[in-house]
Amino acid sequence: MKKKVPITGEFKKALPVLHTLQEAGYEAYFVGGSVRDALLNKEVNDVDIATSAFPEEIKELFKKTVDVGIEHGTVMVLLDHDSYEVTTFRTESTYQDFRRPDSVTFVRSLKEDLKRRDLTINAFAMDDKGVIQDFFNGEKDLDEQVVRAVGKAEERFHEDALRMMRAVRFAAQLGFHLEANTFYAIVVNAHLLKHIAIERIRVEFEKMMTGKYLLQGMEAFIETGLFEYCPGLKGKKTDLRKFSLIPHQLTHVRQGWALLLYFLKIHDEKEASRFLRQWRLSNQTILESTHLLTLLIHRLKEDLTPYLIYTYSPELALETENLMSIIGLESHKTYVEQQIERLPILSTHDLDINGKQLMEYTDQKGGKWLGAAIKAAEKAVVERETPNQKESILNWLETHDYI
Repeated sequence: MKKKVPITGEFKKALPVLHTLQEAGYEAYFVGGSVRDALLNKEVNDVDIATSAFPEEIKELFKKTVDVGIEHGTVMVLLDHDSYEVTTFRTESTYQDFRRPDSVTFVRSLKEDLKRRDLTINAFAMDDKGVIQDFFNGEKDLDEQVVRAVGKAEERFHEDALRMMRAVRFAAQLGFHLEANTFYAIVVNAHLLKHIAIERIRVEFEKMMTGKYLLQGMEAFIETGLFEYCPGLKGKKTDLRKFSLIPHQLTHVRQGWALLLYFLKIHDEKEASRFLRQWRLSNQTILESTHLLTLLIHRLKEDLTPYLIYTYSPELALETENLMSIIGLESHKTYVEQQIERLPILSTHDLDINGKQLMEYTDQKGGKWLGAAIKAAEKAVVERETPNQKESILNWLETHDYI
């Protein structure tokens, strides 16, 4: 008897999409990760739908649609303030570049569609009654906690080399181990990762870093040799092993990057920025990660000063204390919380004087002196050398030859 899953939450909300397709004579199923998560009793946040209807047929059935990837058979259906990606059953041709099919063929067969999926635990389909379609023993692999490629692993990885990173990422998220043939296929084909855009690799790497079972994922990442084809990681097996032993799940990617840099012994902020730029991170993530690293390196020597807490932000200062715990050292979180409570100002906007007032007071035009004076005033107020009052700040700046 086929397994059934209760139709609740996001599945229930999306039922009208399935029913509209079915009433028009087409097959329609929930597919992929949402079904896997339901089988694992995990929270389902969004659902994907696969159907035997072709893209133009899907668009005829719904009032509001968006062509998000129509060349690959995907149409976004907008319904009751929600959106659902509906994709036509399809097969794919040969892959010349290890990341994109040369062509896509739409088909009417669910099994043919699921055959092209990456892993057995992602190759499920579920109908509107909650009945699971499992052609590739994915349920058995879930029970045995195995990450296994659908069909021949080497073929799946030649189709899209990113699937190798996805395999180790799922090991980190679920605590599963790689099935032997899948493992060896990655070992043999790890070099194909160089054909994949860094941005795509980074997404999987960040999901691995923040996975609940980092050790399992990193072990697979290291032992298969995938790390050798990632920016700045070639030859860093020993350092990566130390990073993999972090005992607590990370809550933010910036924590992962900061700790990775720490274990890679890249402690200089400029060098750290160069490393992170290779991974095509956003400027914001680079800034936060390098600031967190700088605070951590300082914290290894002594407590954070009020001015460091102010400069790098209370949020990152508290996060630094969490990182201290994560790497097995004593956290002084209460001390930092007390210092934050005592901060006279939290930003330049809180300073009781501004650049315009300084220029009026000194009868000077703006320039480097102005920035230096404001910065000096901030530091003096934070370190309680002067109260945060206009006259007191002006007096302090004059006494210290800033104006």
